[in-house]
Amino acid sequence: MTDVTLEGLRVCREIALLGSFSAAARSLGYSQPAISRQVGAMEDAVGQRLFVREARGVSVTAAGAVMLEHAAHILGGVHTLERSLESLADRLTGRVAVGAFPAAMSVLVPRAVAHLDTEHPGLRVSLVEAATPALLRDLRSGRLDVVVVGVGSGLADYDLSDLSVHRLYAGDLCVAVPEDHRLATSAEVDVAQLTDEHWIAGAGSAAEPQFAAWPTLADPVIRFRLRSWPARFGMVAAGLGICLLPELAARSVPAGVTVIGVKDPDWTGRATLAVTRIEPAHSVSAVIQALRSSVDQLAPG
Repeated sequence: MTDVTLEGLRVCREIALLGSFSAAARSLGYSQPAISRQVGAMEDAVGQRLFVREARGVSVTAAGAVMLEHAAHILGGVHTLERSLESLADRLTGRVAVGAFPAAMSVLVPRAVAHLDTEHPGLRVSLVEAATPALLRDLRSGRLDVVVVGVGSGLADYDLSDLSVHRLYAGDLCVAVPEDHRLATSAEVDVAQLTDEHWIAGAGSAAEPQFAAWPTLADPVIRFRLRSWPARFGMVAAGLGICLLPELAARSVPAGVTVIGVKDPDWTGRATLAVTRIEPAHSVSAVIQALRSSVDQLAPG
């Protein structure tokens, strides 16, 4: 029985399915004599006839039927083995370092990492939260592999010419207000309705821009400047002011805070980008795909 081969099993299965040696030869790309030799070798191995030639095609003997029953299980197992080995070869491993500005780190990046954990469990992800200028420096230095940054109106004009840019989302800004605020029941308000509000702004140097008041407001009242989003949301929930946040981060607000949209014809908007070095590795491409999948889940509508 040591001479029973996988190819012989495949040939016999094809003959049984198609009903003739010639049809099996055409299907498998063999000559008919080669098919006959394969069948002869299999019959020698098992010591019994497997097929009986008839006027039109062939019929399967009792021994052939038993062999074909086992062949189905054997060849099915081989197919599963091949797919498993291919999957193992395609599986991403190693480490990838991802950086993002704080608002993106609150919702977008965690969902992307969860996606990677499912799709590429062998890939180890490390995270860095920082402002865009610091992220771009770390990307160029090689400390980070992918960075998520914001660009557009009200932000610095970052030089990305030597990098690979992947647009993730062209979104808007929103405003977080206390749940009992006069505007909390409105899905969207005119920018003029925000003129007299007190703002809870982000804290940071000019080189590390944070979300402050609505960008087109003249002389807004900034009541507090706080670095972390939880602190800002806490102030809002306590009724001490309102704060600006990107649309993609709207799902991160805690209880006691409501998010509203703003109509402003003078506001041209911002975009969220994934930025990498030129010709990123496969692991980096997987991160970008995970980020895009997360954006699809989070984007309104």
